[in-house]
Amino acid sequence: MFNNKIPKDRVITYATLVGVAVCSLIIGLVVASKLNFTPLLNAVTSKIEEKKNNQAPTEDLRTFVELAKEMKPTAVNISTSKTIKRREMRPFRSPFGENDPFGDFFGGDDFFDRFFGQMPKEYKQRSLGSGFIIDEDGYILTNNHVVEGADEIKVRLSDKHEFDAKIVGKDQKTDIALIKIKSAHGLRIARLGDSEKLEVGEWVMAIGNPFGLEQTVTVGIVSAKGRVIGSGPYDDFIQTDASINPGNSGGPLINVKGEVVGINAAIIAGGQGIGFAIPINMAKNVIAQLKDKGKVTRGWLGVAVQMVTPELAKSFGLKEGKGALIAEVTKGGPAEEAGLEQGDVIVEFDGKEISEMNTLPRIVAETPVGKKVKMAVIRNGTRKEFSVKIAELSEEKEQEIAAGKETDKLGMAVSDITPEMAERLNVPAGSGVVVTDLEDGSSADEAGIKRGDVIKEVNKQPVKNMKAYNLAIKKALKEENILLLIKRGRSSIYIVLKP
Repeated sequence: MFNNKIPKDRVITYATLVGVAVCSLIIGLVVASKLNFTPLLNAVTSKIEEKKNNQAPTEDLRTFVELAKEMKPTAVNISTSKTIKRREMRPFRSPFGENDPFGDFFGGDDFFDRFFGQMPKEYKQRSLGSGFIIDEDGYILTNNHVVEGADEIKVRLSDKHEFDAKIVGKDQKTDIALIKIKSAHGLRIARLGDSEKLEVGEWVMAIGNPFGLEQTVTVGIVSAKGRVIGSGPYDDFIQTDASINPGNSGGPLINVKGEVVGINAAIIAGGQGIGFAIPINMAKNVIAQLKDKGKVTRGWLGVAVQMVTPELAKSFGLKEGKGALIAEVTKGGPAEEAGLEQGDVIVEFDGKEISEMNTLPRIVAETPVGKKVKMAVIRNGTRKEFSVKIAELSEEKEQEIAAGKETDKLGMAVSDITPEMAERLNVPAGSGVVVTDLEDGSSADEAGIKRGDVIKEVNKQPVKNMKAYNLAIKKALKEENILLLIKRGRSSIYIVLKP
């Protein structure tokens, strides 16, 4: 049989331990009350609850409500109209030629009028866009494509007041325009932020006039930075999933501090949740020039550069595919005078690292004319440093750079297809070159080529990149005609150019 009786000395020990524990608890509570630990406990609890419920982008979802109230008065709706002339059309031709026994029945000057009524020779084309006020004097920032070619510009404020506007200056290369209104009452001014500090994942708000729906507010995040989409030589777009639609162009992209960090500018046709905005820092560099001169003066280095692919990096003895490879040095240009050579890989310019080729043209363009800058290149595996004096990029030089020496004769500029462009154009990367610019009245324009066309063949010779294209064009210019295979949207067409 087991003896279940607990020894007396153990009972005393247990009772003593329980008593000590109770006394310790009481003393601890008294000390805690004296030291006032409650705020600390509450703070910890608050942090846990905040982390648990951190589905709101900021401290409170009402931040967006207050942000919309603050920023909507700074955004404006822009409507434009321009006169478009109809091309003269002769839809019917007489089968009898000049000796037509039926007179002007088939194609006389008043045939169309008699049977179909008088058709106007010109008409008004109207479009909508957005903008935001940056100055108490009535200066408004918007996209160049919103106001380009407009005969009349109307600006409508958030309080429904409407004003006539005039173009102060515009820059096609960055798609930025500055317009001005005369207002008798105080205007709400948008604060400009720092787009360089913007981070992927940050919340942003877009305000605009999509499809004519005034003062529309949408919210999303910064999806990516530094996007190159083929809209111009200085592409550096902020990608956002805040809804942007036709009519949003020129409107502000705003961070949670209430600062404009971008100008909404482009979308991908058929895409959802993919919009692009021009960094506000790029606009800051041109606003003063647009105010003073109506145009932008840019710096010029005098080199043609290309992307450093992994294969090229290996060939030039580089550890990684970074930098801008000099494919050509312009004779008499700043680079040649400084001692730069073909085959040098530019890795640093004016204290800024050049990791991507697309970065260099933008930084050089923003450099003041006449400034001496330090730059570093890799030559035959060795780092070398140079000092170069930046010259002015004239209109003639800019056209030559944009189009290329051979391509310029056709009146169009082309470029390699980046991964971002490939997604936008719905084509594989390395499947041709894309037309990024077109000169009005040029051979390319007259032949019917459009911006965004992908050139896949030149005279039945496949061209997968700029190098292959330039070689093919150089050879084709000796011929009477140039046959191009173009991919436009989902269709492919042949176009004949006359050099």
